[in-house]
Amino acid sequence: MTAPVFVDPQLSAARVGESVALSGDEARHAIAVRRIREGEIIHVVNGRGLRVIGEVTAASKPDSRLKLRAIEVVTEAAAEPRLTLIQALAKGSRDEAAVEMACEVGVDDVVPWQAQRSVVTWPAAKAERRRERWESIALAAAKQSRRAFVPTVSAMATSRQLAEQIRSGGCWLILHESATQSILDIDLPETEQIAVIVGPEGGISDEELELFASAGATPVIVGPHVMRSSTAGPVAIAHLASRIGRWNSRVD
Repeated sequence: MTAPVFVDPQLSAARVGESVALSGDEARHAIAVRRIREGEIIHVVNGRGLRVIGEVTAASKPDSRLKLRAIEVVTEAAAEPRLTLIQALAKGSRDEAAVEMACEVGVDDVVPWQAQRSVVTWPAAKAERRRERWESIALAAAKQSRRAFVPTVSAMATSRQLAEQIRSGGCWLILHESATQSILDIDLPETEQIAVIVGPEGGISDEELELFASAGATPVIVGPHVMRSSTAGPVAIAHLASRIGRWNSRVD
């Protein structure tokens, strides 16, 4: 059984042999839900690359406080290039499913996109709360996949705002059925970011496709079949992660 991962954003540099404390919601979850007990091995990460692997020395349920003795301390380097998912808002929680799966397969950044054909909308008064919902999904997925980095979730973007970001540089790929190039064959330039744009249920409009392409994005297909909005992005991120060598190692 693999050791579970818990996230403490306040975790700072630790040394082997030192005692590390975990408190708050994460400690409560570890003790009451996961039923972590003394002697077990767990990982504590700060979401920005620091990972402490340790043996639990105390697990107090009344005050929700957990302590461990550091066995190994690892500072993981941020992966390059960064993989970004531009996910259109979609109905039936398909957008949330896409975020969850993409975070498990290795995405680094997620951008909610209010596409022209998105049935779902995020009113200004609720946009931040919806973004925080995606953020909590990204956190849970990062823990599930035992990542030391928790993907970021940006503020919702419009099509015009995305076009401006495309013009600023990086490699931008539009998942679209009219494309003639495959994501498996397209040349990936030396860049700090590779971004994948995924449309809503009704697809990316011709106007948006032209807007993004003129700004510098390249249409690609992911496979021989048309996928749902919840599936296309994670599959594309998985292809890219494999191509750039992200899947050449694992966390024990």
